[in-house]
Amino acid sequence: MEFSSANPSVVRSVRQRDLLNAWLRALGADRTLPRLADYRPDRVADELADMMGYDVEVSGGTARFIITQEGSRLTATYGNEHIAPEARTNRYLDDAIGPARYARVVACYLACLEHRRPSYSISTVRDADGKDVLYERLLLPFGAADRVEQIIGSYKTISIEGGFKVNNLMGIRSSATPVSIVNAVIDREPVRSPAALDVADDLIELN
Repeated sequence: MEFSSANPSVVRSVRQRDLLNAWLRALGADRTLPRLADYRPDRVADELADMMGYDVEVSGGTARFIITQEGSRLTATYGNEHIAPEARTNRYLDDAIGPARYARVVACYLACLEHRRPSYSISTVRDADGKDVLYERLLLPFGAADRVEQIIGSYKTISIEGGFKVNNLMGIRSSATPVSIVNAVIDREPVRSPAALDVADDLIELN
């Protein structure tokens, strides 16, 4: 899977742009990774249902991602309602979603890890009624120096056909196969408004 180099304007979701802006504000002046403790997006409580948190574990050159937080809407999207809430975290992502699904998405996580920059992807998948649904994934890296220690993910679903069934949309038991249409690493400078050039802490304005 190939990832293109992009600036923040590649992100379509308004709320994911807000999360990305907060990450860019936390980025060090020398472009070093922000620490998770310094990440303060606005109205984050409203977004937790669509977010995941991971600790990054690297052993023998192989990276695995330990789930530390799973949003409630994502529980339905991945068909995990049958799993007790206390058992949904502190497990590896590859175990949680199964080898076939993991093989389709792991490149997004590895791109974020290897480039130490946010990765963004869009795929299409059909719900149980055959409606086309866009699935947008934004992964934000955090850590110390040049080592990614945590990843925060935001996941959004939308369909131009109106309401759709989210239950098990991306789960192990789903028969739908997602089709990738966008894969990008956000490693280019953000587009700033003219006014922001004079105010260092001004909000980044995206196209």
